[in-house]
Amino acid sequence: MRASAFVYPWDVNGDPAAAERIAGLGVAQVTLAAAYHSTRALTPRHPRHRIVTAEHAAVLYPVDERRWQGRELRPYPAGDWAPGDAWGSAAEALRAAGLEVHTWVVLAHNSRLGAEHPDTSVVNAYGDRYPWAPCIAQPAVRGYLLDLAAEAAVRPGAAGTELESLGWYGLAHLHAHDKIGGVPLGDAAQYLMSLCFCPSCRAGYAGLGADPDELAADVRAALVPVWDGEADAKAGIEALLGPRWTELTLTWRTRTAGSLQEQAVAAVRAAAAPGFQVLMHADPVPYRCGANAGVDAVRILAQVDGLVLPCPGGQAGAAGREAVLAPVAAEAGPDTVVAANFTVVSGMGGSPGTLAADAAHAAELGATQLRLYHAGLASREDLAAARAALHTG
Repeated sequence: MRASAFVYPWDVNGDPAAAERIAGLGVAQVTLAAAYHSTRALTPRHPRHRIVTAEHAAVLYPVDERRWQGRELRPYPAGDWAPGDAWGSAAEALRAAGLEVHTWVVLAHNSRLGAEHPDTSVVNAYGDRYPWAPCIAQPAVRGYLLDLAAEAAVRPGAAGTELESLGWYGLAHLHAHDKIGGVPLGDAAQYLMSLCFCPSCRAGYAGLGADPDELAADVRAALVPVWDGEADAKAGIEALLGPRWTELTLTWRTRTAGSLQEQAVAAVRAAAAPGFQVLMHADPVPYRCGANAGVDAVRILAQVDGLVLPCPGGQAGAAGREAVLAPVAAEAGPDTVVAANFTVVSGMGGSPGTLAADAAHAAELGATQLRLYHAGLASREDLAAARAALHTG
């Protein structure tokens, strides 16, 4: 299967050997970050540094000032971790090594935006703001995200894009010195803690016939047994929240996310040349939040060229692979990209040693491509295992 490796510009720029090393893995393309959230990243082979601290969400190229001039919400430029046209410089080196380059665009995940513009953030049923999570129901946020998607995706020389965090972001987000694991939260409790009650979402609930205050109160009441340790962590959303509110909140959130996804893809296609590939990082469970946003597979596959799906590795991950790949493959057309995304960094829970077997299993489930996360972060041993798997395949 065709494979692509995720890469940051700082993995390549300043390291003359990086592009050839990545090409030597056996991948045909790279997915190179063009707009990315804050992070602290290891660069274990770079000749000039070992740790890169990206202090805030930023674009890794010079923005088009004509697009953003005078706008309150606009992309932040990167600091010294990715100066100038960092994406363009890295892309040039990667293409010279024979690799096809696609952009990697992170959208609704931006802590600095939430810190400087707190009214843009998701607000939970208790009134707590999530500054890392822009609320995608707000018109100003949506306008910002649509223009960011079009600009960051269609960089000079890019053959396609992968859009990440194109949907709701919620509670589940690692934060600096995270200390929220004291009470285990299953999928349903995560969902309830991710419901937004900002003015736009309150108006959305009201438009569906709900009293937003009543809904918020019932969400808080539904979470009481979770905080008391009396709830079944495997219980479904309806078991906690009841059928009425479950249906109403899912209707609001899937409508909102689905329309944003369609509009973002349309904005990218309008900015791109014919043949530009548009993929989305996704989860086929519509209520899921985060980097792999929940989607209605039938609806989104009518818009994109395919999906990149999170796949756990190893024998223990077989059921997880089936859960994400099979529903998408069932709806895919003959040319649809169904990309199985495997972490190949052992220290981050990856299983590069089982990649060959995992990829074969993914292919049986309908995967047509592979993604390797992440060529810059992986150790030498992890890269060697990934290389062996790709050359074996």
